[in-house]
Amino acid sequence: MTTKASGGPHEPDRPPALPPRAASADLGMLVDQLVKLGLDFAAEALPAILTRAVKEDLGTPTLLEQLLRGELERREERRVRTSLRLSGLPTGQTLTNFDFAFQPAVQRSKLEALATGAWLREKQALLILGPPGVGKTHLAIALGVRAVETGFSVAFFRLEELLHAMRKDADVPPTRLRGKKYMKAGLVIIDEVGFETFTREEANLFFRLVSYRYQRGSLCITSNKAIKDWPEMLAGDEVITTAILDRLLHSCQVLNIRGRSYRLRDLEDDLNGRS
Repeated sequence: MTTKASGGPHEPDRPPALPPRAASADLGMLVDQLVKLGLDFAAEALPAILTRAVKEDLGTPTLLEQLLRGELERREERRVRTSLRLSGLPTGQTLTNFDFAFQPAVQRSKLEALATGAWLREKQALLILGPPGVGKTHLAIALGVRAVETGFSVAFFRLEELLHAMRKDADVPPTRLRGKKYMKAGLVIIDEVGFETFTREEANLFFRLVSYRYQRGSLCITSNKAIKDWPEMLAGDEVITTAILDRLLHSCQVLNIRGRSYRLRDLEDDLNGRS
């Protein structure tokens, strides 16, 4: 009869390894459970991560960290894509591709501070003022993209589009408009203010929007009109202009851009190329 040798270190009993078929069945069950929980990336990535864990002798906490980090990153990418699509923001204009060298009046440090989203958390307004073609819309869109990336909902409107939507809702009380994008979004961007004079009705609707969103959510407005010219723009009504500016400027960041027009530069380059 054979007996175990005594005196050596005690080795704990190890459970027998699962046969390949059983291991495969368990993996399939785990994948199915992850799918049912809505963890689609984790379900897709699990086999590869398990293989790497075996090869690199990763512990269980490291394996779980990689699996969950990948799931969170995938969800964040999906959230950003969906939010950008719903925002109405035009594509392709970011802070990275803004030509600061062409517009030295734009302070990069101020844009970087705005890109952190602190002004959005404080529900401040942002006015981007300057003549046509200096990059106001580019900066507004770029900051809108950053707002989405940092977790805020965004709605982008050309002024004409916004006025059309507000005229349709003119007879609806503001409390019943809470679900409208231009009321509920964390940031509403209104582009191209100042090219057309407001009617008195439009000025009143604009006041209603500014008043409702005051200290509830941020507004970003691009305009080719200096502040002193707003009464003329807003149907010549100094009373309503004062009421609008009182709310906008109470807690507001202002970017004044003075420089050459990108469009004129591109036209000059095009003409020089032909000559």
